Amino acid sequence: MREMLSYLAAALPSHTGAEARLLAVQCALRMDSEGQVRLPAGLLRGLRLARDPLPWNELEQARWIRRTSTASASADGATVARILDATAFAQCPARPDRRSAADWALRTACAGAGDPSLRLAFLCLAAHADISTGRGCVEADRIAHECGLAPTALVSMLDRLETSLSSWSVALASGDLHWEMQSKRGQADGRAGVISRCG
Repeated sequence: MREMLSYLAAALPSHTGAEARLLAVQCALRMDSEGQVRLPAGLLRGLRLARDPLPWNELEQARWIRRTSTASASADGATVARILDATAFAQCPARPDRRSAADWALRTACAGAGDPSLRLAFLCLAAHADISTGRGCVEADRIAHECGLAPTALVSMLDRLETSLSSWSVALASGDLHWEMQSKRGQADGRAGVISRCG
């Protein structure tokens, strides 16, 4: 998942919106060996993109994907598209573990708030966190790049994720972002996240 987020950060224009980036994650992970992807209507509803053409339009304008069948033209409401970026094929398409990664990304992104930028940031942080501890450490600029944010906008994004993060800090000397995901127990107890920024 980390490699896919890094690839998409490099492949998509910096102005690409969060909804389009969340859609691109699903397309890249679900494409077959020919670069074709079929997204069922239920999956698009799960992403909260069922009727919104803007994310598709953004990816098409970036020449990253081309829709070959829209949900309204398909009998089952699925959207079929072809990935145009040849670099995507270096990401080992059609492997079974990629489908599992796509399902994990969908569940993780849908667990967050309604704001697509928050859902994308939560997905990026979760992908870089240690699965057993919920802690992560990576360059702050890398997370900002994967989220399509200017580095200066990352701090306010982290503040907005206070219910998903127990804590976070940016080491000013190294530029590393350290964070800890909110535990399910902490969320169930209704404890607010503790937000800090240290140097």
